[in-house]
Amino acid sequence: MNKLTTAKRIQVVAALVEGNSIRATVRMTGTAKNTVIKLLVELGGVCARYQDEALHDLYCEHVQADEIWSFCYAKTKNVPQKHQGEFGYGDVWTFTAIDADTKLVPSWMIGPRDLDTATAFMQDLVSRIHGRVQLTTDGHSMYLDAVDAAFGSAVDFAQLQKLYGVPPDVERRYSPAVCIGTNTQVVQGNPDAAHISTSYVERQNLTMRMSMRRFTRLTNGFSKKLDNLMAAVSLHFMHYNFCRPHKTLKGKTPAMAAGVANHTWAVREVVALLG
Repeated sequence: MNKLTTAKRIQVVAALVEGNSIRATVRMTGTAKNTVIKLLVELGGVCARYQDEALHDLYCEHVQADEIWSFCYAKTKNVPQKHQGEFGYGDVWTFTAIDADTKLVPSWMIGPRDLDTATAFMQDLVSRIHGRVQLTTDGHSMYLDAVDAAFGSAVDFAQLQKLYGVPPDVERRYSPAVCIGTNTQVVQGNPDAAHISTSYVERQNLTMRMSMRRFTRLTNGFSKKLDNLMAAVSLHFMHYNFCRPHKTLKGKTPAMAAGVANHTWAVREVVALLG
């Protein structure tokens, strides 16, 4: 990787953050596959550390949280016997939280879809927020204990469960189910009904699938190693939070809207974090 020029590093990173796979990036930039992966892992680690330090004391009023599925190495049913039950082989979940007002993603965590991961995720989230917040999650029961353990009574918490059905005369294998209704449950505090929603975090799930080839459904560009997935997610959120202007924010990035950046970052600034 030390042989890459700064211009070539920028070219590689720009290709990755726009949703290209490793192999597509290799073809587009003429860079060796192992070099692209090494750059991704090293830069992803730097981006994770930078955001861990920068995203604190945030004034978030309305936060939405959700989890998105992906897999590493192989789908669970195809994982070899010797790796069965070993995290990093098969199902992998990425927990995300988004500020509905600034569109900033202050916290994310990769792990199994269980109470331990949900609790660690919520504890990380609360450590970054200044003041009381209204939080909405989906109806998964793990959030009940996780939110209580992390926030205590200092949160206005509601859950929203969407009800889905399959319309008649629709190709079922590839067509998504249609939302036919919602169930809302106030769990704690006094959340504003107008802000009980998971729409923004679900839209962020789509952004992740569009911006990272390894999250695309029915893809052969899935992560072969957990470290690669973690690096890709960190780089994605660095680009999303700091580099990508949001239309609803009048051209500002989420980091600018949240007051943690004073300009739109260029990809070269992200690459410069490597030193």
